[in-house]
Amino acid sequence: MAEFDIEAAKDEVKRWYWWGIPTFFRCDWNEDPAASDIALIGVPHSSGNGSTERDQHLGPRAVRHISALYRRSHGRFGITPWDLARISDAGDVPLPEAMVNDVCVEHIEAFAQRFQAAGTRLVSMGGDHAITGPLVKACAGAHSRLTGGQKVALVHFDSHTDTLMHLPHWLGARRSAAHWGAYLVEEGHVDAHRSTQIGIRPNVGTPGSLNTSEQLGYRIIGMDEVEEIGPRGVIAALRERIGDAPVYITFDLDSLDPCDAPGASNLEPGYPGLRIGEAVRILQGLRGLNVVGGDVVCLIPTKDNPNGITAQNAMVLMFEMVALMADYLAARR
Repeated sequence: MAEFDIEAAKDEVKRWYWWGIPTFFRCDWNEDPAASDIALIGVPHSSGNGSTERDQHLGPRAVRHISALYRRSHGRFGITPWDLARISDAGDVPLPEAMVNDVCVEHIEAFAQRFQAAGTRLVSMGGDHAITGPLVKACAGAHSRLTGGQKVALVHFDSHTDTLMHLPHWLGARRSAAHWGAYLVEEGHVDAHRSTQIGIRPNVGTPGSLNTSEQLGYRIIGMDEVEEIGPRGVIAALRERIGDAPVYITFDLDSLDPCDAPGASNLEPGYPGLRIGEAVRILQGLRGLNVVGGDVVCLIPTKDNPNGITAQNAMVLMFEMVALMADYLAARR
């Protein structure tokens, strides 16, 4: 039998997504919060939005599977994030009471707080949009090592504002996918006057339903305005508003046009959404800002196309957040 160099063979085939143990972008697996500059985690949570499909908890596994095929270098930035920072897959948030949203929210915050205490930035794959509340609470505000005690400027891509502070609960969930955008402002973690909601569809809610965000101080760049000013105009508006504040990015996949994200919750047909190329350009326009955390939410693999296009686009968005963080960290060494 010819000699078979197993380690060399592993190195040769590791780029193929169907080989090996799936991790985000083929990262090493390391659950120690202090072992990474940027940790990638899954938040397999579905009980924060009871009005839509429940399979959002399957999102992290789908993206781990498919992200092994993605290229590791960033063409427009001219960098390879993994060469600039320690980046690991740090596993999933354990949610033993997964059907009880308001308990899960506490567990997510406790899990994420360990990374903030170590000075490690998180890029999280959800999970429904209720996960953003505890993730931001963990990384921003008076206690935060990552932000130096500052609130964050929120860059929020969505078809919906998620600031329904006038509702006591969402089908029983009080820290739900519909509430987090309000309570993060009220509790001192988000500076709404530096924050922007991008991609809100003109047909959502009832007349006046955007007022909750405006009352809190958010700037809304709805899809009608996005179409008018384009990605460059959106970037200029974001950067002017953010200034020198630390940034948290949350990306709800339903802000994308349904043709790019059919496997998302709360699809809004009839009014075009962001195309994935536009979203990528806008994210890249944040280069140089201090992005301390980010998440991608509302992937439902069980309603995705057979080629997993929604999972693939979720992967792309996650990669762009990683690149922004790694580039920022490298520039300041």
